[in-house]
Amino acid sequence: MTYTPAGAFTTRPTLQGTFGMTASTHWLATASAQAVLERGGNAFDAAVAGAFVLHVVEPHLNGPGGDMTGVFTTAADPTPTVLMGQGPAPAGATREHYLAEGLELVPGAGALAAAVPGAVDAWLLLLRDHGSWELGEVLAYAIGYARNGHPVLARVGATIATVAGLFTEHWPSSAALWMPDGRPPAAGEIITNEAYAVVLDGLVGAGSGAATREARIDAARREWRTGVVASAAVDFLSIPHRHSSGTDHAGVITRQDFAGFGAGYEPAATYEFRGHTIAKTGPWGQGPALLQTLAILEGLPDDHLDPSTALGAHTILEAQKLAIADREAYYGDAAVPLQYLLSEEYAAQRRALIGERASTEFRPGSVPDHEPFLPPLRTEYTPPAAAGRPFAGAGEPTVSRAGETRGDTCHIDVVDRWGNMISATPSGGWLQSSPAIPELGFCLGTRLQMTWLEDGAPSTLRPGRRPRTTLTPTLVLRDGEPVVALGSPGGDQQDQWQLLYLLRTIVGGYTPQEAIDAPSLHTTSIPGSFWPRTWEPGGAVVEDRLGDEVIAELERRGHVVTRAGDWSLGRLSCVTADPATGILQAAANPRGAQGYAAGR
Repeated sequence: MTYTPAGAFTTRPTLQGTFGMTASTHWLATASAQAVLERGGNAFDAAVAGAFVLHVVEPHLNGPGGDMTGVFTTAADPTPTVLMGQGPAPAGATREHYLAEGLELVPGAGALAAAVPGAVDAWLLLLRDHGSWELGEVLAYAIGYARNGHPVLARVGATIATVAGLFTEHWPSSAALWMPDGRPPAAGEIITNEAYAVVLDGLVGAGSGAATREARIDAARREWRTGVVASAAVDFLSIPHRHSSGTDHAGVITRQDFAGFGAGYEPAATYEFRGHTIAKTGPWGQGPALLQTLAILEGLPDDHLDPSTALGAHTILEAQKLAIADREAYYGDAAVPLQYLLSEEYAAQRRALIGERASTEFRPGSVPDHEPFLPPLRTEYTPPAAAGRPFAGAGEPTVSRAGETRGDTCHIDVVDRWGNMISATPSGGWLQSSPAIPELGFCLGTRLQMTWLEDGAPSTLRPGRRPRTTLTPTLVLRDGEPVVALGSPGGDQQDQWQLLYLLRTIVGGYTPQEAIDAPSLHTTSIPGSFWPRTWEPGGAVVEDRLGDEVIAELERRGHVVTRAGDWSLGRLSCVTADPATGILQAAANPRGAQGYAAGR
């Protein structure tokens, strides 16, 4: 059986050039980052500029009160390095406190779900160490859009409409910021955020007296950690407010929590697959689950790795279930036996569990000297406060009326003519995460919902520990040289969708845009990382373009299939480099008519 060839039609060309390439989830971020490249900035200047624009133009998917992870290489050193912008749980975020508040889960919305914000400090660190521009030059794009306005996305208005009742009844500061005329903004309406523009002005101004570029950026980092942002956030969120649990609670984050966090760099976790090195974050994030999936698939023939066939789709779905079960059992900001989990011996054991029919079981593997954590396996959940009455359900499309968000975010990739490359996934701090802080124009994130209140898990809520984030950018190297920066929004689906890209390009020979356009699928037969952390045994979600025959065969094999429409799954973007020719490429997701690539 041959690998399914790519379709003759692509929604856009794979861009090609030699100067520089950018791809992101919003055209304004892509254009801003590319403008930096055009003016002589490098990939890191461009990525930081684009990321701060994403805070402004995709406020329902990320914000300055959230987090980020990145993987990058520099022209001087092709070793993949992780940019770690995931803040930890505050000192007061103990499971005992949350249980005493009557909670069974960390809420999906509200300040008790907030980790210490990490995104801004991480971007500033990257700019200081690897960029070349002044902070004011880099932030000018975001400041301009925040102060002077930008045409709002239809999806932003739809998200605000979903939580309008929450805003007006319980979060009046959010209503004032996002519904200033008493209604959600209409698509294309110009919206501004002067408060956030002032915050960014303050970061630039903090370094005005310093002697060097690096010192000016360090002054901005100190201002973020110890100045107006920390004070305003702590004071405002100390007032009890509604959470997704249906109950009111005060936040526990303090000025000391803000001051004590600093972003940093870490070595990437890697796996060799078909002559390529795949680089991810460590197992404090979900990234190595993609590496485990590749390890399971590595020992199979090509026709088992084709997502467009029933055999391939089935095999891929089953491999993902096994890897993600291990994510739940073993991953966290703890001692994780990753070397064993990625070993050939262990992968062979896991591979042998893939049968002809879909598994509906939760099946973590057995690791010597490690007891697997078995999470609560709920197919539905109603908070105790909502017992006996209806509770807000899923909204448009991943936001409920209670504010919790299940799995969407932003992404940006940049490569420049000198050989610098970065893949980064900023997220959290969604406008629906917790009440907007009036002086700041944004709210804090909800990443702690990815921790458990059950004791004994690697990802149990612990003060000072990072939650097991879903943010999972990818860098690919060949013969030690970076060739692809890749990523996607999508919560638990991020690596599932990226896996399809890797298989179709590395095994199937697809071009970047062909791989992004091709029909997508993912499993929901996993415990969700987002509140209320339910799962769907045997669940598989597919695009209808996969074809009736393939879908019918998946159902015959026991998958509980949900058809999601023709163009609905996947938010991928990427940039590539060919060291042999110097040719750079870029591609972006057409679904949702929002992501774009640019370059020359």
